[in-house]
Amino acid sequence: MASQSDSATLIDKNLSFSIPAKHCRGRTVRLGPVLDDILSAHNYPAQIKSVLSEAVCLTAMLGALLKEEDAQLTLQAQTENGVISLLACDYKNGDVRGYVQFDHDRLVSQPLEPSLMALFGKGYLAITFDHPEPRGRSQGIVPLEGASLADAVQNYFMQSEQIPTIIRVHLESEGDHIVAGGLLVQHLPDGEEGKERLHVRMNHPEWEHVAIMGGSVQPEELVNKALPLEDLLWRLFSESDEVRVLSGKPLVKGCRCNEDHIRDVIARFPKEDKEDMVDEKGLISIDCAFCSKKFSISVASLNN
Repeated sequence: MASQSDSATLIDKNLSFSIPAKHCRGRTVRLGPVLDDILSAHNYPAQIKSVLSEAVCLTAMLGALLKEEDAQLTLQAQTENGVISLLACDYKNGDVRGYVQFDHDRLVSQPLEPSLMALFGKGYLAITFDHPEPRGRSQGIVPLEGASLADAVQNYFMQSEQIPTIIRVHLESEGDHIVAGGLLVQHLPDGEEGKERLHVRMNHPEWEHVAIMGGSVQPEELVNKALPLEDLLWRLFSESDEVRVLSGKPLVKGCRCNEDHIRDVIARFPKEDKEDMVDEKGLISIDCAFCSKKFSISVASLNN
């Protein structure tokens, strides 16, 4: 595998790769401006910016596992008594978005680098794959355990999917900006992606070798914009017979809210509920948590 000249500043793009001789696949990503776009929707404190940046990085990598056009990946963390009450991110066709709902007053008492338990308490992580028919939807739910969201997602694959997986995510602040980098590697012991996994071995010799190599990645390598991701993969896995790299998919902030979509959502509500939503001006006002856009729809226009 050779690095490509156009990858010297590979930012806001997913890169998919496979190691056929070891029956492994992977995804790597490095994010910059797309994080600025997502974080700018709200005046998030530093602790929330960090956890949301990590979540968006994870969502981008998980979303890259989807093969079908218009398939969607949703990552959601929720608790009853945590500082963060809701974290939601999703991916569809290269569009990523994310939002965090949290208690401002309780966050003030937290350190600059709070633990996962401090932010979420006893929470859970739900990962949902929405595939086009006939596959439909699949979802896995695991406890929010570990030192980071990346640990929780890694546990999801080990527990719910029974796929040996390593995940690494690192963030680096550059003034008011954040660069996030991530690496995901998985073992599919029955060969090509999509086949039924009949014999999963967490200690399979093929996987042990790749896990050691992937685990040797340095945090600064994940966010070093001068290091092409292809070159990083070559350094990590060059002892394997072959590393196949696919062209990356651009990532952008993508919020699917627009007036037509809002109208469609409102139209699904019962008549009584819609009447309760109307203000004194005859408008139904909807705020999008993901992008902070506000929509005001007149009831009269809905009846046309």
